[in-house]
Amino acid sequence: MRPILYSHPFSSYCQKVLIALYENNTDFETRTLGEDDGAYEELVALWPVKRFPMLKDGGNVVHEATTIIEYLQVHHPGPVRLIPGDDAFAVTVRMLDRFFDNYISTPQQKIVFDALRDPDVRDPYGVREARDMLDAAYGWLDRHMESRNWAAGNVFTLADCAAAPSLFYADWSHPLGDRFAHVTAYRERLLARPSFARAVDEARPYRKNFPLGAPDRD
Repeated sequence: MRPILYSHPFSSYCQKVLIALYENNTDFETRTLGEDDGAYEELVALWPVKRFPMLKDGGNVVHEATTIIEYLQVHHPGPVRLIPGDDAFAVTVRMLDRFFDNYISTPQQKIVFDALRDPDVRDPYGVREARDMLDAAYGWLDRHMESRNWAAGNVFTLADCAAAPSLFYADWSHPLGDRFAHVTAYRERLLARPSFARAVDEARPYRKNFPLGAPDRD
């Protein structure tokens, strides 16, 4: 039986899991929320928190993108090992995974979610804080990527699965511009990676839904 991924192509955290699946050519089924009949109801019945992605694999139900990727490596391994076998290296990979989720993706989503609010309940102070966080994270990452091809070194890992959609949407919400050359170059390498390029292409039909207006690029 193939694992079933409950997801949406335009979601950054769903793309994070899709990258892992595509890297290893894992056979899986997709239930697209908002499009496949009953998909949302199935997700809510299994996960009342109502967050996605969610993976259902036989009797196992797995939540949260990072955990899903770890689960896939254990139960559906492929040629690309996204969490290294070396324990010390794995710690670095997991730390960077949290960096991209917490300090790139989270403030980026703060900006987007605020734009979805009615004007009278928006949070300009919170948005300024989010933009400041992104500038700080961009600066740290620019120094970090000065001598690396991928986030943790010279091999593609879980950290890059997290980085790709995080930086993709962050640059739309709070542009890198010409301030962070190493981050921009890294983002371009991620976009050229076939697994992420496929996820980006699958999400193209939904760009009109980006509340800040999707740029005419990427």
